[in-house]
Amino acid sequence: MTLAHRVPELGALELLIAVARHGSMGGAARELGISQPAASSRIRSVERQLGVSLFDRSPSGSRPTEAGALVTDWARRIMEAAEAFDAGAQALRDRRDSRLRVAASMTIAEYLLPGWLIALRTARPDTAVSLLAGNSGAVAARLLGGEADLGFVEGLAVPAGLDGTVIGRDRLVVVVAPAHEWSARRTALTPTELAASPLILREEGSGTRQVLGAALASYGGLAEPLLELSSTTAVKAAVVSGAGPSVLSELAVREELVARRLLEVEVAGIHLRRDLRAVWPTGHRPSGPARELLSLTRAAP
Repeated sequence: MTLAHRVPELGALELLIAVARHGSMGGAARELGISQPAASSRIRSVERQLGVSLFDRSPSGSRPTEAGALVTDWARRIMEAAEAFDAGAQALRDRRDSRLRVAASMTIAEYLLPGWLIALRTARPDTAVSLLAGNSGAVAARLLGGEADLGFVEGLAVPAGLDGTVIGRDRLVVVVAPAHEWSARRTALTPTELAASPLILREEGSGTRQVLGAALASYGGLAEPLLELSSTTAVKAAVVSGAGPSVLSELAVREELVARRLLEVEVAGIHLRRDLRAVWPTGHRPSGPARELLSLTRAAP
């Protein structure tokens, strides 16, 4: 027989100590929120399990036997150890709940997350946040590898192995420097023209490139990139310098369009919108700070 079958459970030990403290089954039952018959039945069960009588019962109350006094003392030590165990486990939970590891694709990391994290700091000032930025494929890998608690991606669908929810939508725009030949066009680009043109693009695995490739798939697909860069900021800088055209998130180029450092070129006949998603490993719904951050993204305008 295992130790678990030979030693009474914690609830029974807690009741045993309460009976000894109150000197009655009724007082112990009231303290623990159970009926007196249930308390009496449970004590009898412990006595059968241990093979000794623990209390002398009388109309005036219940007094520990000699064996009962010893068992009660041992029970107190076990309960003290259990309380220490519970306090330690709570400390581990608090330490876990005081940190949040976020993985986000570049556009969301650069243009949306800062505002959400400022709001989270107001709600949870003691939470330490670490941010891992990369393309959507890298975000999925971080989550599946247990390196992040919550992720944010742009793209056509939720990556395999993850669950998610749409938190917003984004529009992709074709942008060029003011001196580029497309800036003087009086007609919209056709999808075929865009597909055939070498563009300055993010690397394979980025949500922007995935959406653009899908939109142009029936027009011959993407041409070989003019330049392939690893960050949205680098792509923007290259376009502003006049190196060539690109397709970027409207979120990323809003200031440049207002200042006319970049110009938008209209494209006819294709859909260049995408969902922005919060994602997490399948079956592991966000909790603690991750859940709080998720609620803040949904509250954002």
